[in-house]
Amino acid sequence: MPQYALIGLDIAAILILTFGLYFPRHRRRDLVPAYLCVNIGVLAVVEVLSSAEGVALGLGLGLMGVLSIIRLRSYEISQHEVAYFFAALALGLLAGMNDTTDLLPVGLMALVLVALFVGDHPRLFRRYREQVVVLDRAIIDERELVKELEHLLVARVHSVQVRQVDLVNDTTAVEVRYQLPRSSATDAGAADSRDPAIVSVSR
Repeated sequence: MPQYALIGLDIAAILILTFGLYFPRHRRRDLVPAYLCVNIGVLAVVEVLSSAEGVALGLGLGLMGVLSIIRLRSYEISQHEVAYFFAALALGLLAGMNDTTDLLPVGLMALVLVALFVGDHPRLFRRYREQVVVLDRAIIDERELVKELEHLLVARVHSVQVRQVDLVNDTTAVEVRYQLPRSSATDAGAADSRDPAIVSVSR
């Protein structure tokens, strides 16, 4: 496949990823230019390095990896947003590093999009939630803590990790993973649940 055709496919793929998958599901505008620029930037750098003489392609890719790590550490983003970030990088690399007679990059680019479509679908495990809950009393006993959380959340608790027990202020901060009843789950709630929020519960 001609290189310009792969570049066109990469542009189509990043548009689908950004405007067809990410933004309709998560509505975070500030990451839209990040995904677009990362993809096109990686594609451009790989194209230049692959055609330049005396330049180690591995060194260039290593530098891009360092830049991506710096970007991910510079601002707090959730795990599913990291997945989209990595997918944008992968699409650019697949389009830039290829044999023009090989259709494998096209299939791999499609596979990346399919993986995100399925793995980040709002209906996948939509009844599962994760929250940081602050209770207005100190609870040491784990069984009592689970029982209290299930009563407050009206859900089945699967995992509890105690972050802090404050005996002075009489509070307990826990990270809890739980499963809602079928009648309580919504697609919108499932999308939001992947970003743990802090919920303060008092009586």
